[in-house]
Amino acid sequence: MAPPTKSGPRYDQFIQVPKVRVIDDEGENLGVMFTNEAAEQANEKGLNLVEVSPNADPPVCKFLDVGKYRFEAQKKANLARKSQKTQDIKEVKMRPNIDTHDYDVKMRNVTKFISNGDKVKITLRFRGREMAHQNLGMDLLKRVQDDSAEIAKVEAFPRLEGRQMLMVLSPK
Repeated sequence: MAPPTKSGPRYDQFIQVPKVRVIDDEGENLGVMFTNEAAEQANEKGLNLVEVSPNADPPVCKFLDVGKYRFEAQKKANLARKSQKTQDIKEVKMRPNIDTHDYDVKMRNVTKFISNGDKVKITLRFRGREMAHQNLGMDLLKRVQDDSAEIAKVEAFPRLEGRQMLMVLSPK
């Protein structure tokens, strides 16, 4: 049997106190008894004596099937992990001289991603002499920010990294 963990229950061979309050597998209080006697009764039923509340006076122990207990705990953890929503970062790439129709398509994608609960990273890529007109890129990102103001908030304001300008939007 594995040694006790800091957060988990302690099993019969790790219980150091001479007397414990015992609760059987049906939840009945059997009263205070010697630890050895309680461990023997648990073994007769094919169960383990598990320390549930070590800070009580005397400590409270319970008859449990440790394998079944661990299985149930693992099942609960898997269910919690399965039901949680992970937040992805979706990327939308644009150019500073984007056409209105193309802009509308990109904004539809941004709206769809944000409504799904994902963050959106908007990347504006400059090529060649477009670097001289960074104000056009800043105006475009400001327009994106204004158009998505009802559903999203700006998590990372526009910043220039090399030849790209980046902005991150997250759901409100």
